[in-house]
Amino acid sequence: MNQLLVHAGNTPRELLDHCAATGIRVQAYSPIAHGAILEHPEVAAMAERHGVSVPQLCIRCTLQLDAVPLPKTANPEHMRANAEVDFEITGEDMAALERLDARDYGEHAAFPVYSGK
Repeated sequence: MNQLLVHAGNTPRELLDHCAATGIRVQAYSPIAHGAILEHPEVAAMAERHGVSVPQLCIRCTLQLDAVPLPKTANPEHMRANAEVDFEITGEDMAALERLDARDYGEHAAFPVYSGK
């Protein structure tokens, strides 16, 4: 098991492929990009097209990357909604989510793991 920061806009493809090839399961922490992705207009529009919330879209994206998402919430309603991801994101939309440059974590950007400092 390897725990990695994986979400739409931060998909370390080479590392994910290596883990898959060597039988290492990936746990994806912060699949909703520390909440910063909630404000991303492209992601919001895509979620609306799929009839789901942004967190649901992001969690489904992580699942389709063959990672185990670890969404964080203390809200029971969010926990229930986070589990309702029985839909498929199209290949075209998955490619768009992987190409996103959603790495600005707002107030979390200064944390060393995310900023590279």
